[in-house]
Parts: sequence; C-alpha cells; structure tokens
Amino acid sequence: MIGRLNHVAIAVPDIAAAAATYRDTLGATVSEAVEQPDHGVTTVFIELPNTKIELLEPLGADSPIAKFLEKSPSGGMHHVCYEVDDIRAARDRLVAAGARVIGDGEPKIGAHGKPVLFLHPKDFCGTLTELEEA
Repeated sequence: MIGRLNHVAIAVPDIAAAAATYRDTLGATVSEAVEQPDHGVTTVFIELPNTKIELLEPLGADSPIAKFLEKSPSGGMHHVCYEVDDIRAARDRLVAAGARVIGDGEPKIGAHGKPVLFLHPKDFCGTLTELEEA
C-alpha cells in the first residue's frame, strides 16, 4: 500500500530565512513560496534527487503550524508524506486496522494539487503522517 517517500515537512518561523539556508548554504533548488489558505500554511519545496523537503510557515494565527511553533519556537520536523495509489482505498484499509484519520476523513487537495489525508501521530510511532495520492 505505502509508496515512495514524497517529502519531509519542516515547520519554520521564517520561511524566507529557511529557504535561503537551503539555497545559499546547501546549494539546493528552492521553489517560490506559495500560500495554501485551505491548510493555513505557506509552503516552499526544496528539490532533492530522491525526494523533497517541504518548509511550512504559519498562514494566520489559527494555522496548525502556529500551534506547532508555540511548542517548538525554532521549528522542527512536522510530518512525513508517503505516496499511495488510491487514497480512499488506503484510508479505508487503515481505518479498518484501527488507524485514525485527522479531520473529517475526506481527502483535501494538498500543495501538489493532489488528494491528501493526515493520520494521527499516536498511531504511527509519534509521527504525523500524510498520505498523498500518486
């Protein structure tokens, strides 16, 4: 069911400074910042040969990333994202096995324009897990 690692997301208090670190210090290819109002974040993607790093900055006070940064002001790893072929089939299989989907259980369109779901970290070794339909 689980496919390749799509990205690792890192919450940051200053997305421009974080993007500059990856671009200028590490020499990475860095996307433009894009606001994702449905998810309450601004995103930047760092392109790597085998995956991506997603930088997340809060978009508004109600952003889940703002809450994350209250606990970890300097930022840190927020979630990992795995690809699945069929997000609804994956959801149904995981729920049947006892996993909890965050929110109403229906996929939402993510930063790549594809359906995504988030799974409760307590069900996955303390790690917030995103599934993205490939």
